Amino acid sequence: MQDKEEERSLVNVERKLSQDGFTADFRVTDGRLHTMDTERDKSYGPNEVTIVDFYRFEGESDPDDMSILYALETTDGVRGTISSAYGTYGDSDALEFLKQVEDLGKNLSKSHK
Repeated sequence: MQDKEEERSLVNVERKLSQDGFTADFRVTDGRLHTMDTERDKSYGPNEVTIVDFYRFEGESDPDDMSILYALETTDGVRGTISSAYGTYGDSDALEFLKQVEDLGKNLSKSHK
């Protein structure tokens, strides 16, 4: 039987999401979500992105050392993830972008499982 903590590790969640088709890596620049694929860089506005799921992780030694991983899907079917530190060390561009997506009501409830 797998330990709950091990099951919820960032690496294991990323592996599961990748198996579910969330293979793109995203970043936020200038208020837009970009694929990190250098061959076909695409960008999306908040209205072109849906938050499919998200996972929070606490640091082993410091509860303030938190991160969050989002599983995203774009209107043209690109599925991938973006992660950010949470709180003080957060990527404010990414967190602001994802807040805009949430404000548009573009968050689903774990529909990929």
